[in-house]
Amino acid sequence: MNTLNGIKGCGIGLRSEHVLDVIPSGFTPDWLEITPENWMHLPYHYKEAFEEVVSKFPIMTHGLSLSIGSPEALNMGFLKELKTFLDKYKIEHYSEHLSFSSFEGGQTYELLPLPLTRKMIEHVSDRVKKVEDFLGRGLILENATYYTVPYAEMEELDFMNEVMYKSGAKMLLDVNNVFVNARNHNFDAASYIKGLEHDKVAYMHVAGHKYYEDDDIIIDTHGADVCNSVWDLLDFTLDYVDAPVMIERDNDIPSLNDMRREYKILEKIVKNKDLKEKSYA
Repeated sequence: MNTLNGIKGCGIGLRSEHVLDVIPSGFTPDWLEITPENWMHLPYHYKEAFEEVVSKFPIMTHGLSLSIGSPEALNMGFLKELKTFLDKYKIEHYSEHLSFSSFEGGQTYELLPLPLTRKMIEHVSDRVKKVEDFLGRGLILENATYYTVPYAEMEELDFMNEVMYKSGAKMLLDVNNVFVNARNHNFDAASYIKGLEHDKVAYMHVAGHKYYEDDDIIIDTHGADVCNSVWDLLDFTLDYVDAPVMIERDNDIPSLNDMRREYKILEKIVKNKDLKEKSYA
C-alpha cells in the first residue's frame, strides 16, 4: 500500500466530540485526519487532549478555507496561521477541496463547484504552486460533490486528471463523492474510477449521504453511516488504487464505539483486499 510518511492503512476523522476519549478508549486506528481550522484556537481542556493525540497518531490534515479555485487572491493571513499550526505539530500532509468558498471578501460557508474549463485548470495550478511554496508541503486536492456546474468544457474526470497533471498535486479520492455525483448526474462510477490517474491518488475517503426521494437527489451530508453501495464501490476502487483510506463523519457524530464498529468494516474490506493480492503474488 502507498504511504505518506506514516499515513497507511485505515483512519478516521478526529472530531472534538471524541478528542477527550480517544486515548482512554484504547481505540487505535492507523491514523487520524483533522480539520486544522477546528483545532487552531483551542480551549485549554481540548488542547491538552489534542496534543496528546497528535503525539501518538500519524496525522493528516484536511482543510475547509483555502478556496483554491476562488478568483480572489489567496488569503495569506490564513496561510500563515495554517503554516504555524502545521509546523508546531510537525504535520507533513495537507489536503483541501477542489472547489471555492470565498468571493468578494466574504465566505460562502459552502464548497462550491468550479467551472470545468482549461482556464480554471491554469488558475488552480498556479495557486497550487503558490500554496505549496509557502507551506513547504505538497497539496492534496479532493474531488468535491456538486449539484450544478457553472460551465463545463469537459467532463469532471478529464478536469480532475488535468488538474493533477498540470499542478503536480496529488488527489484525495472521495469514493462517496464519486458515488453521489454519478447518481445525481447519470454517469458510471466504475468508469470514473477506472479512468483516474491512479498513481496520483494519495489517500481516500468514504462517508455517508442522504437520499431525498421527493427531489430524487443524493446530498453528501457526511452525517450517516457508509452505505453498502459505497462500501462496494470502495472494494472495486481498491482493485485500481493502492492508497490509505479513512471514514469521514462531520454531522450527527456517533459515539466513539459506533465509529469503532464502522472502522472495523473498513479495516476488513482493506485487509481482505490485501490478502487477495498476496494470494496471487
